[in-house]
Amino acid sequence: MEHLNVVISGFDPYEGVEHNPSHVVPQALAADGLGGEAGFESDDPLRDVDISINAVDLLVSYKEAWPQLKETLEATHPDIVIATGLKTAARGILLERCANNIIDTAKPEAKDEALGMRADAPEEPLLQPIASNGPAAFWTRLPLRSILNDFASEGIASALSSDAGTFVCNSLFYNLMKWTASQHKVLSGFVSLPVINEEPHSQHGLPLNQQIEACRVVVRQTARYFLEPTSSSILIA
Repeated sequence: MEHLNVVISGFDPYEGVEHNPSHVVPQALAADGLGGEAGFESDDPLRDVDISINAVDLLVSYKEAWPQLKETLEATHPDIVIATGLKTAARGILLERCANNIIDTAKPEAKDEALGMRADAPEEPLLQPIASNGPAAFWTRLPLRSILNDFASEGIASALSSDAGTFVCNSLFYNLMKWTASQHKVLSGFVSLPVINEEPHSQHGLPLNQQIEACRVVVRQTARYFLEPTSSSILIA
C-alpha cells in the first residue's frame, strides 16, 4: 500500500478569538483522519493509499513560525504541506494563490519580531522583503480547481484570495513555498479559515464541522493530484 505523509499547520490561539479554527481544525484532522475511506469509488487513486496527517501549532511570530514549521518538515519528510491561518473578516474558506516577498506592517510588535529590534525603537512602519535575494512571489501548488469544485458540490462557501496579506501568514506561506521549490516532489499551499460561527450567517464565518470537512477536501484533492497530476486540476489565475 502506498503511503502519503501530510503536514497541516495552524497557529496558537489568537488574542480576542475564543476558538481559533487554524488551531482546532488541524488537530481534528490529525486525530480523526480523512474519514470515509471505505466509501471511495473503485477508480479513486486514494482507495488503496494510506494517508497520515501530522498537525503542528505555530506561534504568531515572524521569528518563530517558519523555524517551527521547518523543524516539523525536516522531521516528518512530508509529501504534502497545508498551512492554515485565520482571516477574521472572511465569509468562507479562502484558497490563497500567491505568497509575496514582502513584510508590510505598522505593528511595532511585529517589527520587533521580524528584526529583533528593541522595544523602545521608533514605531515606524516596517516595509522590507522577506528574502532579499528571493523571487517577488511564489504561486501555490495546490489543485485549486478541483478543490473549488468539491467545495461547490458540498455547499462550502469559498473563494480564491490573491494573497495572505503582508503579516505572519504571508511570511510563513512565502518561506514554505521557497522551501517547497527546493524539494523533489512536494505539494504545498496556504488556506485561510474564517471565524467559527455555528449560526448561519450570510457574511461572517462557518461552522466548525464545515471547516474541518473543507480541509479534508483540500487534503484529498491535493493527494489525488500528487498521485495523478492533471492540468485540469490547476487554476491559472
